[in-house]
Amino acid sequence: MVAGWFTDAPGQDFRLLGTRCAACSTVFFPREDAFCRNPGCAGGELTEVPLSRRGRVWSYTDARYRPPAPYVSDPHAEWEPHVLVAVELAAEHMVVLGQAAPGVGVADLAVGMEVEVVAGVLDEDAGTTWTTWHWRPVEVAA
Repeated sequence: MVAGWFTDAPGQDFRLLGTRCAACSTVFFPREDAFCRNPGCAGGELTEVPLSRRGRVWSYTDARYRPPAPYVSDPHAEWEPHVLVAVELAAEHMVVLGQAAPGVGVADLAVGMEVEVVAGVLDEDAGTTWTTWHWRPVEVAA
């Protein structure tokens, strides 16, 4: 695993990374390395944990506008709308926001549908590829 928001492992081993407080067992994403963000906990020992690969669609929408910085995109390129998905991870008791995988539109999603996290590309140029995560319906993956 790498210290970041997700592993650099391909395929089935790709996971989002969070941290868990040893004192209260609360899981955080994005990760927290300094202190427990639970206001009722004074704990500070945090351990990196991989999050569940699958969850259920909590909500979704299409993004028809170019978001402001720090979103990375070429301001001169034509904007391509994409789908944002809020996914409930039951084991972690949290909702994680991310883009739907390329080719997945709002018509392909439904609240409660099972989705899985997959590696994706946020942007590329001649020397750099910026990676991210996407949510993909499980039946699309089968």
